[in-house]
Formats: sequence, structure tokens, C-alpha cells
Amino acid sequence: MGISVFDLFKVGVGPSSSHTVGPMRAAAEFVGAIEQQGMLNDVSSVRVELYGSLSATGIGHGTDKATAVGLMGEWPDSIDPDIIDPTIEEIKSSNTLRLANKRDVEFIWDRDMLLLEENLPYHPNAMTLIALAGDAELYRNTYYSIGGGFVIDEAEAQAGATLDTPIKLPYEFNTAEELLQLCIKHDLRISELMMENEKVWRSEEETRAGLKKIWQAMQDCVEKGLHQEGILPGGLNVRRRAASLYQSLQTAAGTNVISSTLNAMDWVNLYALAVNEENAAGGRMVTAPTNGAAGIVPAVLMYYMRFKEDANEEEVVEFMLAAASVGILCKKNASISGAEVGCQGEVGSACAMAAAGLTEVMGGTAAQVENAAEIGLEHNLGLTCDPVGGLVQVPCIERNAIAAMKAINATQMALRGDGEHFISLDKVIKTMRDTGMDMQDKYKETSRGGLAVNAIEC
Repeated sequence: MGISVFDLFKVGVGPSSSHTVGPMRAAAEFVGAIEQQGMLNDVSSVRVELYGSLSATGIGHGTDKATAVGLMGEWPDSIDPDIIDPTIEEIKSSNTLRLANKRDVEFIWDRDMLLLEENLPYHPNAMTLIALAGDAELYRNTYYSIGGGFVIDEAEAQAGATLDTPIKLPYEFNTAEELLQLCIKHDLRISELMMENEKVWRSEEETRAGLKKIWQAMQDCVEKGLHQEGILPGGLNVRRRAASLYQSLQTAAGTNVISSTLNAMDWVNLYALAVNEENAAGGRMVTAPTNGAAGIVPAVLMYYMRFKEDANEEEVVEFMLAAASVGILCKKNASISGAEVGCQGEVGSACAMAAAGLTEVMGGTAAQVENAAEIGLEHNLGLTCDPVGGLVQVPCIERNAIAAMKAINATQMALRGDGEHFISLDKVIKTMRDTGMDMQDKYKETSRGGLAVNAIEC
């Protein structure tokens, strides 16, 4: 059983992997099932029912829009983000949705896009999609968006489905301790062990090429974010800051700076802000492992590639493979879903992943990689998910920048040690899971607690 590096790093659109990417995938899969069963021409209308967190913050996270374009057959890794808003306006004005981009069906937005207060049993991010012929139901299915763009349907949920691919890996691990022991026994670095596992799905050349494409998508997101100005959508009037900071840093680059360390921090902050502002605007980015935490891994990796003189793209592959090993452990043994365990599962996991990746390419041992990940995650324990206005803006954008710096500091601390430390990564992941279970729902991506209710209204 295994989770691939490409399950953790996926090209998608903002602002949320669980609320935008997942629902779009679910809707596209729903339409695919209708087509497969030969029922497409019988459908006269469709209905969407959003539950739990998808309902509570669905409007701010674009869940309604993502689901609608998913029903039109669009996928998050290929859709042009710029077409989404005009498409939604057309659906609302015409009361018509082009199902699978093949058949026009009735879709009256206020009637057929329902935000319901109740929760479904398996996961807080739940949605039911229904295809109708007149008043008769043709097909329905319930989907759960369980974090990072992962989706399972009702049957899979009832069967106790996990996201592990049913395939035998050469180096199977379910805990960090098992991972470390495998590295020691077979004299492998973590990235080398991960690459051997990836060969079950594809060749090493294909994996390297795929990760370089992911890296290019990250760089493209940063580059776009560096040049966009204005106010982010949603009504909070949050101003983009990356462009002005970029201009300031370019000017400062030709002058003496007080500290090279502080200068580097500015660049790390810049990269994280650029990504998360693009995410907040609904742009194209890479889940890493989620959208809400998408700026942390690319910010740390950009920092390494910019400030390490001999850095090369092969190290990008090593970074991502090592980072993914930690993401896999968080996914298997806790959660990367803010709706399930709070922001510790998103930003905390991403911070640990970035720390692991940076430690790997800095020459750290497997034990030091595990130590860095533990430090990164431990100091995000208890972090709530309380987005103001249900938007992935405040505190999410700045939180990514702070976590990116935490990841770099965690690497520095781990590399100064020998890998021995008091609390193991496994224990911290278990603590994250337990803390998430104890956390009140109002702090888990519902915008009903914390900053979301205490922010000063403008």
C-alpha cells in the first residue's frame, strides 16, 4: 500500500484544496459516472447539496463555483482559472449548465446549489450530487473531500477506504521509525528510498520529469504573484503585498543591507506571500500538501535555489521526495485537512515537509531529516483554522510566510545536532491527531470561532 509523491503535490486552482480542488474533482467524477452508465442524455437537471465545512465556508472558498464547473467536465489541473467567474455568471443568468460540456440541463442557482447546516458522518467536507430526469432521481452519490484535493465517495467511505494505493512497495513504511530503520538497513537516504517506491508507478526518469514540472508550476505561481497588484476578491479588502515587497527588495539588492540573514528572510516571506496571494485570488498553484498551506514548500525551495550557489534541479527532486515522505506520514497517521484537525494539519504538515526537504538537500542524515520535520510540526501543534470571512486570506497568507521561516529554522537546528532528540516525529503526528479530535468544530475551517469572529469589522 502506498501514497505517491504526486498525491501530495498536485497542480490545481485556488483558493482551497479541500473546498475547491476536491469538489471540482468530485463533480467531474460524478459526471463521468453518469456518462459511463449511459444516462447523460436522460438528465434534465442536477442538484448540489453541500454539508458541514463545505457549506460553512463554501462561498468564501469557491466551493459552489468549483462544483459547477466540475459538473461541466472541468478538472482542477487543466482548467483555465480565468474562465471560472464568467462561466458562473453565464450559468446564473441563463439557468442552464452544460453538463459534461455536452448537454444543456436546467440549473437554477438558488434552488439547485444548496448550503446545508448539517454534517454527514464520515468527514466534515461532504457533498451530495443528484442527477434528475424531471422529478425522478437518475443517479446520486455523496463525496468527501478529505484534504489536499483527495476525494472518496460514499461507497469508499463506508468500506473504510484509505488513500493508499493497493500496491506493494519495496520499502513500505507507516511510521517515521520504520522509515528510519529502512534507511539504515538498506543504506539509503530518504529521497533515495522514496524514489525506489515511486518506481512501482513509473520509471525514475518519469518521476524526475514530473517533479520538475511541479517545480516549474510552483515557480510560475511565484512569478505571477510577484507582479500582481490590487485588492484580493471576497470583500475583506485585503491588499496584495508581494509586488511592492518585490520592488523594494530589488532596489535594496543594489545597496548594503543590515544583515544577509534578514535579507534572506525577506525573500522567503516574499515567495510565500506571492503564492498565497495567487491562491487567494483563485489562480493556478500546486497543492503542497494543501492550497491553504501551498506557499511554504515553494518558498523554502525557492530560498534554497536562490541562495545556495551550486543548487541544481536534481536537488529539487530530492527535496520533494523527502518532503513527501513526511506528508505521507501526516496523511496516514493524522490528517492534512483543516476541517478535520485545524490548521496544524495544513500549515503544520507543510512546515514539517519543507523542513524535511531542506534538510535532505543540505546533506542531513535520515535522523536529522526526521528531527527537522518533528521540530517544524511540533511548533504548529494546536494551530486553529479560523479564516476570516471564510476566505483563505487572513490569517492564511501571512501564516504561510511565518511557517516557511519556521521550516528553515527547524532545518538549522536539526543540522546542528546529531539526529537525537526528545520527542519523535511519530509522537508529534499522533499528538496532532489527538489535538484535532479534541479541538472544537468552530476552530476547524468553519469560520465560527477564533479570528473569524473576533476580527474588527470594517
